[in-house]
Amino acid sequence: MLPLLSGLAAVAQPDARLLILGSMPGAKSLQQQQYYAHPRNAFWPIMASILNFDPTLSYPGRLQALMAKQVALWDVIGYCQRQGSLDSAISAEQPNDFTRFMQQHNKITAIAFNGGKAWQSFRRQVIGKQHLPDGLQLLQLPSTSPAHASLRFADKLQHWQKLAPLLPGN
Repeated sequence: MLPLLSGLAAVAQPDARLLILGSMPGAKSLQQQQYYAHPRNAFWPIMASILNFDPTLSYPGRLQALMAKQVALWDVIGYCQRQGSLDSAISAEQPNDFTRFMQQHNKITAIAFNGGKAWQSFRRQVIGKQHLPDGLQLLQLPSTSPAHASLRFADKLQHWQKLAPLLPGN
């Protein structure tokens, strides 16, 4: 039987306006207790480009850069079973509590999904089953994972630039 994995805690300030959701952290991220810890994951270089911060900042520094721009970070799946890191290997998934999260972070107006699995899990496990605010903008973006190699970094960055108008000062 596969082990039950528990995701990471949300990274969010009460003034967050944008929530970025992955599916479930990969093995490296769970091991290091850091979002997007795999060195070839494009998430941090993409966010550094969009938010104009140094991608080589320490992990706490990168989180601070997100929160300073009112960006929250979490995952759709709170618990699951999985061997390895691939989204396709996820089973027995249980979603995080978005009803409570959105009540505590009631300024969020948009959710961006990092990849197809995050979007599919949210649609299947959350929409219509948990309370979400009306008018919430939902954006599906290509995965920043190195496993999603069909898009080059520049192409992923171009898609992720859709977040820029949702951020303060833009």
